[in-house]
This record gives sequence, C-alpha cells and structure tokens, in this order.
Amino acid sequence: MPEPGTTALVILLPAAEPILDAARRVDPALVRPGLPAHVTALYPFLPADGAVLEATRELAATFSPTDVPLTDFVTAPGFAAIPAPALQPITDAACERWPSVQPYGGRFGPRPDAHVTVAMGGDAEVLERVAAEVRPLLPVRDRAVELQLVALTDRGWEPRLTVPFGG
Repeated sequence: MPEPGTTALVILLPAAEPILDAARRVDPALVRPGLPAHVTALYPFLPADGAVLEATRELAATFSPTDVPLTDFVTAPGFAAIPAPALQPITDAACERWPSVQPYGGRFGPRPDAHVTVAMGGDAEVLERVAAEVRPLLPVRDRAVELQLVALTDRGWEPRLTVPFGG
C-alpha cells in the first residue's frame, strides 16, 4: 500500500464508474478505494512542487481532449482491467517527460499499457464473476478532458492540480 504523500498523475473517466461498481458488488476489496475510475498516467509520481506542477501543466497542454472507447475486458492472475489504448500517447509522454520515475516501480516495464484497473486480487473464480458483471456493461465511451495530479493523504487521495488538455 502506498504511504501518505505518494502522488500520481491520473486521467479520470467517470463513465467507467459503473464498471468499478460492478466489481465492488462481487467483492469490495477488489477495487482500490479513494479514486474514481481512471487511467494512471504515472505512478508513483513526484512531490507536487512548483516545477512539477508547471511541467504537468505543460504536458497537459500538448494533448487535446480524447475520446476513449472502453470495449475489452482482460484478466491476468489477480488482476482485471479494461485497456484504454486511446490514452497510450499520454501515458507514454508522461514516462518520457519523467524518465527517472519508473511506472509502478518498474513492475510492468518502462511503458505499461494504458488501462482502467477494475480489480486487484481475487482468484480465477472471483475474476470470472467480475467478468460476468462487467462484460454486459461494455462498451463504454468517455472523453478524457484533463490530467490530474493526486496525492495520498490521511483522508485518502486528493487532487493537487487539475489541468485541462489543450491548455
């Protein structure tokens, strides 16, 4: 579990929230608390100082709002997600902008696939139950309009900066 002070760059996708609700109905422990449905651009991130905030603004300005079709549901041992390839250019750009920050601590390589995490944990049977709940909800379309820097506090994840794409 991350410690207070940990930060992340995320792209919120509110239209995907019913998908997380479906996973919660199977087992609330499968869904990470505190953040709405999102694609992580970079985690863990850097402290939210002035230079990082400015660089985040600059990065967001280089992208336009993006339509995000969420059509597929994938599982791996202990993990379920919905790929979000439309957001891959943004997650790749975040990795390029901050090469010293290893996404997810390096667990998934230097440029993990952009995705909405639906469930973490659970055996194959539980993840099949999640799949049975989620697949009928697909496809979902959303529009990514902003980049958000969030920080973990003793009250949960809180926004520190929200920047619209394109300026």
